[in-house]
Amino acid sequence: MSLASVRADFAARQLDLTIIELETSTATVALAAQAHGVEPGRIAKTLAFRLADERVILLVARGDARIDNGKFKSRFGRGRMLDAQQVEALTGHPVGGVCPFGLATPLPVYLDDSLQDFHEVLPAAGAIHSAVRLSPTLLAEITGGEWVDVCQPATTSQPA
Repeated sequence: MSLASVRADFAARQLDLTIIELETSTATVALAAQAHGVEPGRIAKTLAFRLADERVILLVARGDARIDNGKFKSRFGRGRMLDAQQVEALTGHPVGGVCPFGLATPLPVYLDDSLQDFHEVLPAAGAIHSAVRLSPTLLAEITGGEWVDVCQPATTSQPA
């Protein structure tokens, strides 16, 4: 169902993006990086948070990024990550396949500046064995995402 919702979303918006489907699981950053032959930073992980005012947001960041609690709190206030059941209920995607496309519930999308370290990133596409390759700029355009700086700086420099 979730992969189907991403396909339907892309079709409805006439997006010419190829959904990559693999036989192996890409449910974690490490598995996805290995399966796609890229460094973990290029995997665009999508995290769901419930803020203190009860709004739910999606945050997309480079795969090896860690949330900087001070930056997050400064930008959004207090927030907590949703559990797997809540994530699937709100997004329609299973954990490991969560992405900002084809959402069951419209949610605001924020993109961490860390994604701009690369010319191409790979977010999931609604299933634990799927992804799409696209530029961070196109990701922002497609999702209507707002750029934010809420992650710790990368510890190693990665080539774009």
